[in-house]
Amino acid sequence: MEVKAIWQGGRAFEAKGPSGYPMSMDATPNYGGEGQAPTPTEMLLSSLAGCIGIDVTMILKPHLDNIESIEITVVGSRREELPTAFTAADLLFDVKGNIDAKKVIRAIKLGEEKYCAVSASLKADISYRLILNGEEIEIQE
Repeated sequence: MEVKAIWQGGRAFEAKGPSGYPMSMDATPNYGGEGQAPTPTEMLLSSLAGCIGIDVTMILKPHLDNIESIEITVVGSRREELPTAFTAADLLFDVKGNIDAKKVIRAIKLGEEKYCAVSASLKADISYRLILNGEEIEIQE
């Protein structure tokens, strides 16, 4: 896969990959940017949520009619020294619907262990939590 990022001035870049959709990025003002687009690190965490989310919905495809909503919140922890790489990412899946927790947990684990290219590419420790219909469900490692 090839992605090309083209400088737009200041600290802003626009990237395009094989899909052809433009992705704008900018630095925050404290890094000399104008804050006019997501930062690359925001996009990285968004990519993690999107990748595992796509995997989970693919695995749960036969049950999607029973799912009202899926929200994935990612909290990333970073090193203080340069490079300020992510050391950990905690993903919270908030799922609402008429579905067995075991099916959702299985989908999350399969996504993490087998399918999600983004999580497999990160050096960070990644953990997962599940809230199903307002109740936190333990995910056994």
